[in-house]
Amino acid sequence: MTFFTRSASLRAMAGAMLVIGLSVFGCSVADAARITNPVAVFSGLDKITGRITTFDVYMNETVQFGALQVTPKACYSRDDTEQQKVDGFVEVDEITLDRRIRRIFTGWMFADSPGLNAVEHPIYDVWLKECKQKSDIPPPDSAGKN
Repeated sequence: MTFFTRSASLRAMAGAMLVIGLSVFGCSVADAARITNPVAVFSGLDKITGRITTFDVYMNETVQFGALQVTPKACYSRDDTEQQKVDGFVEVDEITLDRRIRRIFTGWMFADSPGLNAVEHPIYDVWLKECKQKSDIPPPDSAGKN
C-alpha cells in the first residue's frame, strides 16, 4: 500500500515540477494555441505547362485554378515563438468537360508535408503553403467598393 501512495505522490510532484518548469521557461499550454487566419496561400502546378502559381484565398471564398475550384474552410498557424505547423481544412472541386462540378478533395492539408494531403489531379496539383492574416488582394466583400 505504501508503494502506491509513494508512486502517486511522485507522479503528482513530477507533474507539478513540469508545470513550474513550463512557467519558468515562459511556456504554457495556452501558448500552443492555434492562430486562426483569414487567408490561405496555395501553390498550384499545371502539369501541362510546368508552371507553378501561388495564390491567396480568403476563408470560404472559392478561387479557380485551371479546372479546379479551391475553397479553404479553416487555416491555422502558430505564433512566432513556436515551430510553425500550418494546416488548413480545404474543399476542392473539379469542373468536368460536361460542365459538372465534382468534389475531388475534402480534408486537411499540412504545409510542412505537402505530399501528405495535396490534391493530385491528372493535370493539376494543389497544396497549402501558408496561412496569413492579410493579403494584397482585397477580401471578396470589398471587391467592388471604393
